[in-house]
Amino acid sequence: MKIINADFLYTPNGYVQNQAVAFTEIIKDIGTLEALVERYPDAKVIQTEPHSILYPGFINTHVHLEFSANKTSLVYGSFKPWLDSVIDHRDELIGACTNEMMLDSCTKMMRSGITTFGAVSSFGNELEVCEKTPQRVVFFNELIGSNAMYADMLYGDFQERVRASQSCDKSSRIIPAIAIHSPYSVHPILLQKAVNVAKKHKMPLSAHFLESQAEREWLESSTGALKAFFLKYFNTSTTVTNIKEFMHAFDTYPTHFIHCVQATEDELNYLAQKGHTIAHCPRSNRYLGCGRLAIEDLSLPFTVATDGLSSNDSLNIFDELKAAIMLHNDIHIQELSEKLLRAVTGDAADILGLNCGKIEVDRLADFAIVTLPEAPQRTDELALWSILHTKEVSEVYIEGEKYV
Repeated sequence: MKIINADFLYTPNGYVQNQAVAFTEIIKDIGTLEALVERYPDAKVIQTEPHSILYPGFINTHVHLEFSANKTSLVYGSFKPWLDSVIDHRDELIGACTNEMMLDSCTKMMRSGITTFGAVSSFGNELEVCEKTPQRVVFFNELIGSNAMYADMLYGDFQERVRASQSCDKSSRIIPAIAIHSPYSVHPILLQKAVNVAKKHKMPLSAHFLESQAEREWLESSTGALKAFFLKYFNTSTTVTNIKEFMHAFDTYPTHFIHCVQATEDELNYLAQKGHTIAHCPRSNRYLGCGRLAIEDLSLPFTVATDGLSSNDSLNIFDELKAAIMLHNDIHIQELSEKLLRAVTGDAADILGLNCGKIEVDRLADFAIVTLPEAPQRTDELALWSILHTKEVSEVYIEGEKYV
């Protein structure tokens, strides 16, 4: 048994003082340090640095590790030129992305307090790395393929990758999951099969959706910037589905939709009615010129995620939260900061069905300790100061073990 004591605890009910946490691999008790020491006299007491806040470990719900080699290869500024550059440089970037490089990306995430992340995998190459990293990984086996001629082959490969993630040892903290690449790149027959697999095994399910205006134009009328892309690479001039048909495919299973920047109010309300959620990637959306998700108007829960280094400059969760503060300038800064921290802790855990993300008894003992540069003058600004003054956290615990 261990007892950790910080100046503040971040709980589902807000920040509290004069409270410590007793834990093994799970949180056993919460109370004053004196009371916990009396109840657990043999416990090791851990005193954090002055001006520290004990947070649950942060959760980054959507990451592409396979592009960790990208620095200046891909074109930013607009979605279609970026997509062309991904096709042009995909093989060389994936070839240059070694296991060591991906593991380094995981370590950097952990140093920003990320104890759980959702890894979206197109080929399964990241599985070995995700088994080695200490973090908990929701491993999203991604399905892609819009050509019916290759549907059986693509689905067979997808099934093999799902089975591989299911066979991981429990100690690796791998949680098998399923991802749909996008409405324009997955045939409706394949899509329905994948949704059925998620339902059967009760796996987390995600899908890229309405990231760009180009995607919206293509799905609505088979026109716009993506028309030339599909003619060039797939010899087709018509989309395999439309927005409404794609949304209805998920009606019976809650799904974490990625981006949704170009979704209308009616579409967002429909997703909310069906119990779906959104992963908001502010820097990726800005770098690819996709627009801004109006989180102030959302009627459904959302997380904040970094996306991959194919459309970002870091996987640091605090970099992402700072960018969100700047992007959503119409929301009061204190209110926004609190909302963003909930999005990467308790809300993210609830959305992915994880027993972490909150400082509560019987939750997994995943902690990230933020140390402020001086004593805060007002507790109602702790969320803001945590975001603004943090690049790396002071300590990280995963299931009770210290890793940073």
